[in-house]
Amino acid sequence: MLPYLKDCPFSSDKILKFVVAISEKLGEINATHLYKPPTELRKKNRIKTIQSSLEIEGNTLTEEQITALLNNKKVLAPKKDITEVQNAINLYNKLNEFNPYLLKDLEKAHKILMNGLIDNAGKLRTSNVGIVKGAKVEHIAPSGSMVKGLMNELFNYLKKDEDIILIKSCVFHYEFEFIHPFLDGNGRMGRLWQTLILMQKYPVFEYLPIESLIKANQDTYYKVLSLSDKTGTSTPFIEFILEIILESLKNLLSIQNRTLTTPDRIELYKNITGNKEFSRKDYLINFKEISEATASRDLKWGVEQSILIKSGDKRLTKYQYKHLN
Repeated sequence: MLPYLKDCPFSSDKILKFVVAISEKLGEINATHLYKPPTELRKKNRIKTIQSSLEIEGNTLTEEQITALLNNKKVLAPKKDITEVQNAINLYNKLNEFNPYLLKDLEKAHKILMNGLIDNAGKLRTSNVGIVKGAKVEHIAPSGSMVKGLMNELFNYLKKDEDIILIKSCVFHYEFEFIHPFLDGNGRMGRLWQTLILMQKYPVFEYLPIESLIKANQDTYYKVLSLSDKTGTSTPFIEFILEIILESLKNLLSIQNRTLTTPDRIELYKNITGNKEFSRKDYLINFKEISEATASRDLKWGVEQSILIKSGDKRLTKYQYKHLN
C-alpha cells in the first residue's frame, strides 16, 4: 500500500487502484502540457460543466442555450432556469477568487450561485430539513443548530488532516452533502467546491467537465450517497468520485492530441514561472521536446509581442513576464 494511504480511514483496494491510476494520468497531462487546455476546449468544458451540474438539479437549458447566454444573446426558457445559468456563469468566472479552505468564501460563492433564487443565499441554514426523492424521505440532515459547528469541523479537516488532496476533496464533497448546510443549492455547491479544492494542486481540474460524467451516472451518484449514509462511511462515495475523475482525465488525454505553438508555450510558462526572472535554459527544462533554436525564437517572439522583458546579453540574458493577468 502507498505510504500516504496506509493509515487512511477511507482506504480500500479500489481507492488505492484509482489513486495510483489518477496520479499516472496527471503525470501524462503534465508531460504533455495539458494542465491548461487550449482556450476553445476550456470554454467548451466550462459550458458542459455548468449545463450538467444544473441539469442534475432539474435545469432545462441546453449547452447551445448556455453558449448563447455567454454571448449575451436572448434565450427562450423559464426565468428561474436562466437565472440559475447566469449565476453559475458568474460564479465560475470568479472561481480563482475563492479560497477553498475558508467557510466565509463558501458562503460568498453560495450567495452568487443562488442570488435571486432563494431569500437567504449565502447563509447557513438554522432550520431542520429532510431530502425527499419522489415520495420518499431519502436523508434527514443534521439539525439546523448543528450546521455551523459541523461546517467548522469539516473545514478544520480540510485544512489540517494529512490525507492526500484527492481523498480530502471526496470526503469534503460527501460530508458537505450529508450536512446539507444550505436550504438549497447544496448539490451544485458540493460538486463545485470539490473542483475548487482539487485545482489548487492540479490546475487541470478547473477545466475538466467532471459534472457531465456525474450527470451520465446520476442514479449511481445518488445511490452511493445513500449507501454511504446507511453504512456510516464515505468509502463508496469516494470510490465512485475517484472513478469519475479517472474517466475525465482519460477523456481529456484521448481527445486532445496537442501540438504546442510558440504562443502556447509562452502562455504556459507564465503559469509556471510567475514574475521571476528566467533564462533560456530554465525555459528549455520545461519544454524538453524543443531545440535551443526554437526556445530562442519563442523568447524573441515574446519580447516582440511585449509579453516579455529582456535584460542582459548572450549567456547572461534573462527574461521576465511584463504583465501577470
